[in-house]
Amino acid sequence: MRGRDEDTGEYFSPSRSAQRRAALDVLALGEQLVEQTAAQLDKLPLPEDLLPHIRETQRMTSYGARKRQLAFLAKQMRKLDNEVLDAIRDALASDGENARREIAALHRAEALREALLGEDGDAALTALLADHPQADRQKLRQLVRNSHDERAKNKPPRAFRELFKLLRDLLTQPADADTEQVDDASDEDELHD
Repeated sequence: MRGRDEDTGEYFSPSRSAQRRAALDVLALGEQLVEQTAAQLDKLPLPEDLLPHIRETQRMTSYGARKRQLAFLAKQMRKLDNEVLDAIRDALASDGENARREIAALHRAEALREALLGEDGDAALTALLADHPQADRQKLRQLVRNSHDERAKNKPPRAFRELFKLLRDLLTQPADADTEQVDDASDEDELHD
């Protein structure tokens, strides 16, 4: 019995359904943690006493044993404060968000490369240089030209890959990178004076 406050009519504790939902959420979080690699686990704000339980669960291969160990991991996690669990959830969500951003940047670089190598490549190059004035115009034109030659002569796509790497780096760096470098250089000059 949960009990009820006679004055306000509110319940003293959460319902069994609410408790079960919270326990299942912690179990799902535990499953997410078990799926992470060691490097990913090191980046998460995990308590030290939780890591051995996660590694033990990862080591299990038998379905039943793994399920029991996962339930034990969830039990240990329910002992943690809600703030710690929320921090772990946030770190996992941001890690997933970062991965999605990186994948989207790769897709943008690939689409941009195809646009540069397409029929209207000059317009795509002009738009790219307008968005990223710090880009090396000559290098871009050379890689586009070499990529066309590779395709025409059926050669290995060395310039094609190099163009992709250049575009990926260009799209992932901040737009103000050149102005920051100029500001840093002027700050250093002032320090030496």
